[in-house]
Amino acid sequence: MKISIGNDHAGTEYKFAVIKHLEAKGFTVINYGTNTNESVDYPDFVHPVAEDVEAKKVDFGIIICGSGNGANMTANKHQGVRSALCWTKEIVALARQHNNANILSIPARYTALQQVIEMVDTFLETPFEGGRHENRVNKIPVSY
Repeated sequence: MKISIGNDHAGTEYKFAVIKHLEAKGFTVINYGTNTNESVDYPDFVHPVAEDVEAKKVDFGIIICGSGNGANMTANKHQGVRSALCWTKEIVALARQHNNANILSIPARYTALQQVIEMVDTFLETPFEGGRHENRVNKIPVSY
């Protein structure tokens, strides 16, 4: 499985831990995030993740910022993206099962590292249920 990951300065520590965890499981990870704690603009690191997901160059994306909101809003500007802001593994499971989320947005300042690792595993292991949810998901993109 191939994963793109992006983060701002608030998510650097978690990003490195997630990458280590995923690579230990044999996943390929593309790192678009900043590698420092110096203040940066999250869209610069989220758009490349969303572009990879939208173009189907990767299976999933993971984005991390302080609250998760800015990163999530940025990713969801891309038509092929369904980014879900999650702070528990239960919300992550529902985002995959019911919404077929393809990017996980993590609020670094409101989650613990072990919780984040569990959320990432849940995100990657939970399948989309389809069925009645398929029609709803198909109505998400805006047609012009």
